[in-house]
Amino acid sequence: MFSTKSSGRRTIRLARVIAVATSAAALAMGVPAIANAQPVTVVPGLPPVQLPELPELPGAPKAPQPKPKEKPQPKSTTPEAPGIPAEPKVKSPTGWVALAVDGDHQVYWWKDHKFVKQMPLSMGTDKHPTPNGVYHTMEKYRDMYMDSSTYGVPIDSPEGYRTYVEYATRMSNSGIFIHAAPWSVAQQGVSNASHGCLNVSTENGKWVYDNIGTGTPIVVRGTIGPAFDGN
Repeated sequence: MFSTKSSGRRTIRLARVIAVATSAAALAMGVPAIANAQPVTVVPGLPPVQLPELPELPGAPKAPQPKPKEKPQPKSTTPEAPGIPAEPKVKSPTGWVALAVDGDHQVYWWKDHKFVKQMPLSMGTDKHPTPNGVYHTMEKYRDMYMDSSTYGVPIDSPEGYRTYVEYATRMSNSGIFIHAAPWSVAQQGVSNASHGCLNVSTENGKWVYDNIGTGTPIVVRGTIGPAFDGN
């Protein structure tokens, strides 16, 4: 036998459950549904009731949204192009300054401290390295014969030569020139192939011949040769 009190308490609880379920169902029918956003309310003893999200009130503050994390950018694997070296700090009566670098086999030209031109070159081999130091341009020859006997090597010896060249600008009394050397274009910018001169293409040799005045400093740097003694 159940007591009247217990029966009454159960009746009150059941009434509350029914009231909650009825309110939930009424709310579900009175508020427009929002697609893909239906929460579920579970009342003990009754089937689950799906309720749509309530629409946002005008002017109500919105919850802060987390900022998306930035994806790290992959580092470039492209090698950087070699830069132009600094202009040598030497005096120049013509405003022109040149730097011949053995490391990259290039000669760079500045005019009044502004970079103007870069050209591939080939200097002296390890057996006949170009001395390092500051040279100055002297006389020019539109064409000439270069003769190894002028510095003590007979032309009929294994190291001798007599070669016709064009656009030759003298850099030293000992016989170093910057001149056109079309036979060594493949080595220019790549390796050393001369007996000490600065070999450039015919086009570049002509440019030096046409533009560079007497007394222009040409700095040679990075060869395995000795220091230039000024002769």
